[in-house]
Amino acid sequence: MKKHYPWLWFDADDTLFDYQKAEDTALFKTLEAYDLPFEESHHALYREINQGLWQALERKEIQPEVLRVRRFELFLEAVGRPIEKAEAMSASYIERLALCADLIDGALEVLEALQPRCRFGLITNGLAVVQNSRLALSPLKKFFSPVVISEEVGFAKPAVEFFNAAHERAGFPPRREILVIGDSLTSDMQGGINFSVDTCWFNPQGKPANLPITYQIQTLRELLELLD
Repeated sequence: MKKHYPWLWFDADDTLFDYQKAEDTALFKTLEAYDLPFEESHHALYREINQGLWQALERKEIQPEVLRVRRFELFLEAVGRPIEKAEAMSASYIERLALCADLIDGALEVLEALQPRCRFGLITNGLAVVQNSRLALSPLKKFFSPVVISEEVGFAKPAVEFFNAAHERAGFPPRREILVIGDSLTSDMQGGINFSVDTCWFNPQGKPANLPITYQIQTLRELLELLD
């Protein structure tokens, strides 16, 4: 049975935006600019380091300004290069990442279809300079209010404080009217559960879940079948 949610709160990266493509493009161009020969293993290595640091951010163990540079320090150490250029490489990478606004298949189509009956919030743990730029460069900006970025509110998903900030900016709608949609179990789904709202896990690979998620989808277009 379909259900109506007046509010849909979407994660950004790997839910609406193709973050893996953006990350690969920005990393390749950054390494090229610093004369570091690119190897196929570099993408997987950087991604592992980056994801580990973002998970540490979710656990409140590091701050965004530390994460920005630390991931390149660890990457350079792992490939046997001196870390002195880590801060400059970080700035170059962020500048390139902010220009990548490729969308997940179906993102624009689904938002256009749901817009007549839903309001949309964007909830993201990304860096503010990157997320604001990518949103501005995409056709999605017009759909979202509020846009809630962890670096700007001072808390990261899954913290209840992050969702409190989103709730306030949305005008305090009843929680039964909110559905959180995202790809991350640890930030999006756990955060929605912590905040006592329904959740929808965007799970293209069909991975197993260990949380009491309300819905699961493998394509964004499935939202049109799920929602009234």
